[in-house]
Amino acid sequence: MKSLVTMIGRDGERARLSGLVAAAGGQALVLRGESGVGKSALLDHVATLASDDGHEVIRAAGVEAESDLPFAGLHQILYPLLPHIEALDTGHRAVFDAVFGQSEGRPPSVMSLGIAVLDLLSLATSEKPLLLILDDGQWLDASSADVCGFAGRRLTGSSVKLLIALRSDIPSRFDTAALPEVAVPALTDEAAAELLDLCHPGLDPQLRRLVLDQARGNPLALLELPPFLGGTRPGRAPEGAFAFQGVPLPRRLQHVYGTRVEALGDAVREELLRGALDGVGTAAASTHTPVLRYRMRDAEEAVAAGLLETDPIGGDLVFRHPLVRSTVVQLATPNQRRAAHADLARIHRDDVERRATHLAAAAVDPDEEVATALEAAADSATRRGSAVTAVAWLTRAAELSESHEGRSRRLSNAAFTAGYAGLLDQAQQLVNAELPTGRNESPSAVATSAYMSWYEDGDVRSSRRQVAAAIEKLRDQGAESTPDVLLRLVNLLLGIEQYAGEPESWRRTRRLLDSLGDLVTERSLIYRDAWGDVVLHGAGLADRVERALADLSELEPWDVMRLAVCAYHVDILGQYRPHLQRIVERELETGAMGVGMTMLHLIMLDQMAVGEWDEADRTGQRGLDLMASHGYTLLAQQTRAYLALVAAQRGRVERARELQAMVDAWARPRGVGFLTQLADAAGTAAALSEGDYEAAYLHAIGVTAPGTFTPYGHQAARTLLDLVEAAVHTGRSEQARRHALAARDAGLPAVSPRLAMITYGALAMTATEEAEIADMYERAETHPAAAHFPFEAARIRLAHGIRLRHTQGPKAARPLLTMAAETFERLGAETWTERARAELRASGVSARAASAHLSTLTWQERRIADLAASGLTNKEIGERMHLSPRTVSSHLYRVFPKLGITSRAALRDALGKSQEGTED
Repeated sequence: MKSLVTMIGRDGERARLSGLVAAAGGQALVLRGESGVGKSALLDHVATLASDDGHEVIRAAGVEAESDLPFAGLHQILYPLLPHIEALDTGHRAVFDAVFGQSEGRPPSVMSLGIAVLDLLSLATSEKPLLLILDDGQWLDASSADVCGFAGRRLTGSSVKLLIALRSDIPSRFDTAALPEVAVPALTDEAAAELLDLCHPGLDPQLRRLVLDQARGNPLALLELPPFLGGTRPGRAPEGAFAFQGVPLPRRLQHVYGTRVEALGDAVREELLRGALDGVGTAAASTHTPVLRYRMRDAEEAVAAGLLETDPIGGDLVFRHPLVRSTVVQLATPNQRRAAHADLARIHRDDVERRATHLAAAAVDPDEEVATALEAAADSATRRGSAVTAVAWLTRAAELSESHEGRSRRLSNAAFTAGYAGLLDQAQQLVNAELPTGRNESPSAVATSAYMSWYEDGDVRSSRRQVAAAIEKLRDQGAESTPDVLLRLVNLLLGIEQYAGEPESWRRTRRLLDSLGDLVTERSLIYRDAWGDVVLHGAGLADRVERALADLSELEPWDVMRLAVCAYHVDILGQYRPHLQRIVERELETGAMGVGMTMLHLIMLDQMAVGEWDEADRTGQRGLDLMASHGYTLLAQQTRAYLALVAAQRGRVERARELQAMVDAWARPRGVGFLTQLADAAGTAAALSEGDYEAAYLHAIGVTAPGTFTPYGHQAARTLLDLVEAAVHTGRSEQARRHALAARDAGLPAVSPRLAMITYGALAMTATEEAEIADMYERAETHPAAAHFPFEAARIRLAHGIRLRHTQGPKAARPLLTMAAETFERLGAETWTERARAELRASGVSARAASAHLSTLTWQERRIADLAASGLTNKEIGERMHLSPRTVSSHLYRVFPKLGITSRAALRDALGKSQEGTED
């Protein structure tokens, strides 16, 4: 094609591209311009430059027909690099196996896949630099575009260049990728005239002026208009064809190509249509990929008409320009397109997603085979991380169902997936589509309506009644025939009950589940016990949760989310946070907002637990912004409650009380007990931070009365230490002791590691016998949970140190007071730090002096040292702190000489002696 060979008037663009190729480090660049302006010519130019400069060049192109297929574009880019994948580590190979469908693992997040791609590119450039060229990036599927954008922003320091061409008139995922851009404008009048004279010398002056006027500097138009207007190609322009000056140039060019297509024979047009609908590209974008595409044959007539050309690499017939491809499709009748899709479905019989896409486009009447194929494609899309695509395919499957039951089931599945993806309006539309009578009585209608009322307005009361009634109706009608629908309703009811936190309602729900017998799965029974009351039902629950989470790759995202909530309730969430952090970005970026937002809550909760309070604040604020913008009012209020807790623990009591008041005012009238208890817990924590123990006690008994644990109140056990401390400091020794004994008698130490530690601490604070006091403090302070819950551990050490100062003298108290002060300071708990320092001063030593030796360790070094001293391996420490085992080892290598030791076994004694050395 002449316009792709001749480069006129592009000096500035060529200079910029030459600089890209010559650059010492990696970088990305976007070329943006209208169709036909010469972007492909510039890509050809830079490909030649890079090849001559010793680069390996890989080309790919977005295809409109594949824009809904997850990772279709990434397959093109990665396929030439497959030989390098075997050299990656096991984790990154698993990421690519999931993307290429070689394993059943969960699809990776954009971040984890992007990092794996960067590592693969690094391997590929070990011998020579690499240039990746992506044409028609506006048609790239969303998953691939997000990964390319992530990688493109991180090429600095590599030997990889990425060049992307986009049409300026079509929105794309790259519009917000924050990559540097070069605009490709129309040619100047002088350059346009030069190019026209070079490509079409000797034109009639009047025709030449007309072409220049109509082309407006567009190189493709300068090439194609003269034959069309001059009648030298088949399909001469009709009279007055270009009198419509206001029509955009791409549409005019499509008209040019359309006249040529219409002049072709029927067989050739059918051949072109099959190629166009299957995404056959252009010669400039030709790539070798594992994807089988239709091969056009016997189309020499289209070659002669300037519509097709031969790919110089593969020898196949390809379209001369993407506008030719779109013109062929637009000119075809619906029946012609359906026939072509049917042909293509047969060709792609071994590709689940492509076959289903073509079958759906070919179908007119209900067809159970096609509907089943679309269901399988939706399952595949879900596994590959595209919930939005899955909803679209399930909706089409419902349209093609031959029975009312099949249609209802598929619409229910679509509504369920849309609801968990945060597409609440679409979920409601799907429910309405299921109900031709307009009566919202179907199970999926109830589920969607309840889900929306619950999350959008916190309506736990009516939502609970609706869902429970729907479960009873299914049970009475014989729920064995619809187990999936029943299970969704059961899990939804349990979630609503968790937020309502109303004891009698929970008891009714437990009785309802008992009436369902074996229809309730073990996983749902775990949800019931963990989300309900761990004091009553927590025995052995942690082991059940760990078994259910043993193979994360086999779980759907919503099941991972639900089980992770269970892990939080039994205080073992930390071991699963790395997995949550790997998949949360994928869930948010693929539209699964409901799941992703809850995962952000869980990540924030673990950050709060381990003392990463700055990170918890950032996670909470990010979640709050997302929840507010998507209408998830319930989750937004829950986030405010967590932010209030963090602020309270840090001593920022005004902020804590402001958030607490907002949450309480919203949740209490609605009966959202989960949030009102969180608000009371935040009020308790704020009062304790201020030293206002009377206010703290009043807030704490709003959660649970002394000596009891409010049934199905999730904060009742979690605030054990708060109530006991407040009672002790206000002279309510009998109430404090009764509460500590109630915790012991309820078996809280067996429920979770955190509850064990704070139960021992509460017993120690309230005991009167010296032997019990010493024993309980020893159990609390040496418990493995002390390293994972540093705030509670520091409070227990502070209380112990205060007691020792009064009973055994200042010297005995100093080590514990020093450890407490140092921990509070690291955490950023300002008022608690000052309280511990005051106790140190009372013991006769400066708080700064007492912690001077330990302060030579950084926060991260001290945390790693504490975890290592508790007996964790480097791998276990790395999982907790999200570091590699090698990084953990490096930190310990620096810690040992600072503490004057040479082995891991000496850590515990060294951490203690480093404080004792300040006593003299």
